Amino acid sequence: MKIHQSEFIISAVGPDQYPDDALPEFALAGRSNVGKSSLINKLIQRKNLARTSSQPGKTQQLNYYRINDEIYFVDFPGYGYAKVSKSERQKWGKMIEAYLLNREPLKAVLLVLDIRHAPSKDDQLMYDWMLHFNIPCIIVATKADKISKNKWGAHVRQIEQTIGRRKQDPLVLFSSESGMGRDELWDVIQSFYKQAE
Repeated sequence: MKIHQSEFIISAVGPDQYPDDALPEFALAGRSNVGKSSLINKLIQRKNLARTSSQPGKTQQLNYYRINDEIYFVDFPGYGYAKVSKSERQKWGKMIEAYLLNREPLKAVLLVLDIRHAPSKDDQLMYDWMLHFNIPCIIVATKADKISKNKWGAHVRQIEQTIGRRKQDPLVLFSSESGMGRDELWDVIQSFYKQAE
């Protein structure tokens, strides 16, 4: 996909702040520091539109990015070991749950996993939750450049078995460093919102 325009729109904390132009939305979920912001930056081929940080828990709202006036990426707060209070984490949980259950323009969730590690309990919970509510999911196994090609198959099987992947949920190997998987992921994303047109 050719990117003509990409911009940060808003850090939203509730429905009254969400954009109301009804463009298709793709949410990014994953544990803290898994590389969601780097993934967005690589997809849109801009270095720092989505701010990356080595400090877990940096994203604390739903960050909206509009691409080509066609779609939104919605970056969720990372789950897992972010150094934030329990009450803050519960607040995020409620905000994300309300978004996932009620947001009409949501087309799919990109579940971002680190291919080098088995999915965490939080990853499994997130995926189970999406299965339960029948929310379409695109699994992105990132950091694929960090392991040798001949190990990809074993790592993908580990991901699939750990989360119990549905057949209809695509799985894309990705690298924010090399750009591997970028075109394939765009094809998958477009297939989700072009279907709905």
